Amino acid sequence: MRARALAVLGTGSDVGKSLLTSGLCRLFLRAGVRVAPFKAQNMSNNSYVTPDGNEIGRAQALQAQACGLDPDADMNPVLMKPESDRSAQIVVQGKVWGKAEARTYFQQRAELAERVRESYERLANRHELIVIEGAGSAAEMNLRDRDLANWSMVELADAQVVLVADIDRGGVFAQVIGTLDLLAPQERQRVIGIIINKFRGDATLFEDGVTFIEQRTGLPVIGVVPMLRDLVLDEEDSVEIERARHRAFAPDRINIAVVLLPRMSNFTDFARLAAEEDVILRYVAEPRDLPGADIIVIPGTKNTIDDLRHLRQSGFSEAFRAHTARGGELLGICGGYQMLGRSIADPEEVESGGVAEGFGWLDVTTRMLPTKVTHLVEAQALHLDPGTAGVVRGYYIHMGETERGEARPCFQVRPAGSPNYSSSSWSDRLDGAMNNTGFIWGTYIHGVFDQPGFRRAWLNQVRRRKGWPPINEEASDRVSRRFDRELDRWADHLASHLRQIDILRIQPGS
Repeated sequence: MRARALAVLGTGSDVGKSLLTSGLCRLFLRAGVRVAPFKAQNMSNNSYVTPDGNEIGRAQALQAQACGLDPDADMNPVLMKPESDRSAQIVVQGKVWGKAEARTYFQQRAELAERVRESYERLANRHELIVIEGAGSAAEMNLRDRDLANWSMVELADAQVVLVADIDRGGVFAQVIGTLDLLAPQERQRVIGIIINKFRGDATLFEDGVTFIEQRTGLPVIGVVPMLRDLVLDEEDSVEIERARHRAFAPDRINIAVVLLPRMSNFTDFARLAAEEDVILRYVAEPRDLPGADIIVIPGTKNTIDDLRHLRQSGFSEAFRAHTARGGELLGICGGYQMLGRSIADPEEVESGGVAEGFGWLDVTTRMLPTKVTHLVEAQALHLDPGTAGVVRGYYIHMGETERGEARPCFQVRPAGSPNYSSSSWSDRLDGAMNNTGFIWGTYIHGVFDQPGFRRAWLNQVRRRKGWPPINEEASDRVSRRFDRELDRWADHLASHLRQIDILRIQPGS
């Protein structure tokens, strides 16, 4: 039996569609419904690898977790990863499909729509309910004939629709009424209710606002959802980056600066690190924001050579050199790791093309290749005490092949789930590189800080350099357990502020 469907559409971008979809998925799971998430087309450089080595948006991976499922490429059949202001890499059903500019991408709509339909039908035939996340605004008039993620998807799934508006940014009445007024009559009939999201203050003061919206639109306000402070869930949109840019370094903390690249990818690599009690993590866009940092991190990027050029033009080369001369630690992840090497070559124009000289701190060279490496991996740190660092669990998403010269590797790597290193076919596979002091190092492993053992062992190494006593691993375990519980905390929050009868009435069999 084909699943029924609920679509979560928004009045605009960043109104909270992704997290609301996650929370609703968890509520349906608790209610005994076999539920799965779906987003037809996603635009994000924040991605994740499924157990079978496919790539999807990070938000859909979180939504899969909310449903008690492993992430699946069918949950996000089209992923656009911007490489410049005009072009993006297109990932279809988990694999690189090509690179396109906006106009040529839309010319392929029919083929992409068929891939979307295939993925949706497979999911719908395995589950009772699909919760569909829309993209951007539900009333993108200029894209209506090319849309894959909103109304074309709603019609394909025969879905009912919840419209989400963000009151925190102001203009909520115009958001809701304007969006509904722009819908075609048949679209308008599918909307079953409105969620007012990110409310601050006394909700009773908005009761007349609820009444106005309901009287003007003829639709129920399903709930007014207050802003949930300190929620730590992996989000697709980088709102946390803006908050973290304004944090001040402190002398009694480990101060970590993550360089804000124009095409930065996978900022969720740092979420658990930022939550540690002895850490202040700050995103920096200019070299003048670096003083006070104990560690500088160059993160992943969707366009390594262009972002390397940006760092040089912005004066970061000199700032990095001064930082390392003072004994500061410098770390590169994925594209950042490539930048720390001697050179990067992109002869096949996998990204922007050309050859670039790296910063030269690590004896590695990189060549971009058209085949993307996507694996879940486990690793043992070679530059920390294995008795305290534990096993790292993360994932590879990169296009380059990096050759290591005389530099020491950082990790011994195996495929995720291998029983032990000695029997693994990757038992001799090494990852990353470090300089002779160990203070400059890089790795391809995304999620390297997600496991509490490695995270705490690495932070304690920094603490010892600062003359501070180590902190017990239990502190980092608490951080990880908090992340594990956040989906349920978020679902509890929604349950207390949504009119459940209006949402849950669409359960299969109701």
